[in-house]
Amino acid sequence: MIKRLKISFSGGETSAYMLIWAKYNLFHKYDEVVVTFANTSQENEQTLEFVDRVSKHWEIPVVWLEAVVHHNERKGSTHKIVTFETASRDGQIFEEVIKKYGIPNPDFQPCNRELKVNPMHSYCRSIGWQKGTYHTAIGIRADEIDRINPNYRDNHLIYPLAFDHPISKPLINEFWQKQAFRLQLKGYEGNCKWCWKKSLRKHLTLITEHPEWYDFPERMEEQYGYSGARHEGDTKPRVFFRQYQSVKDLRELSKKGGFTPSDDDSVVYPEPDLFGFDLDSTFGCSESCEINE
Repeated sequence: MIKRLKISFSGGETSAYMLIWAKYNLFHKYDEVVVTFANTSQENEQTLEFVDRVSKHWEIPVVWLEAVVHHNERKGSTHKIVTFETASRDGQIFEEVIKKYGIPNPDFQPCNRELKVNPMHSYCRSIGWQKGTYHTAIGIRADEIDRINPNYRDNHLIYPLAFDHPISKPLINEFWQKQAFRLQLKGYEGNCKWCWKKSLRKHLTLITEHPEWYDFPERMEEQYGYSGARHEGDTKPRVFFRQYQSVKDLRELSKKGGFTPSDDDSVVYPEPDLFGFDLDSTFGCSESCEINE
């Protein structure tokens, strides 16, 4: 039986470290290896540049994918292949998902599935890889073990940085500090500019520093608050953030101040026997959105 490995490269430093480690420690164990990056069209430009640079510097081919949304059909997103140069940067892909399924939030989470998981499965099918016939490597570290899918074995998922080569965020930072380049984002900025999974502290910090990043989700709430399937009796428009907070609510909270801004954990380096835990409440958002299907 052919042994196949798909690397899900999120565009973060942890995911990139996993990719590099896998090249020298995992690739030789498989007959076929594919590396994919799924662009949501709301990634920071620095993320796109980092993916492109890692691929070229370590000579690892990366297949760039974007979702193709099928409106008025009971069909999940498929894929199209793009490049660094042609990747969407204006939110168009994300908007198509919202237009069909509605606004994602803690109670309703179609974005990861339709923007990342389904396009990656679609690409694999297009090259003859059927689900269940390959492993997917995901860049979740030993210090974020709670993010691991409890059904990972059944779903053919592997977590090299949690089990095979356990590592923490400070050690990842140490590695990238020694390289010729690294991801030019603060730890709390992350790949997706305004990901609803971030903690409230991170949102208030970001909306203060980069208010324009929230223009897109604000427009989505205004245009698509009632889009997608709805439960009977659900009369309120959907918004993105926890405790039924809208972008307008976040803007008002940030203006009031009185909160301690998020720390930049990309500059935290190792201490003996310590892992760098994020104590703020999140919905599984670290530096990036891993597919973790």
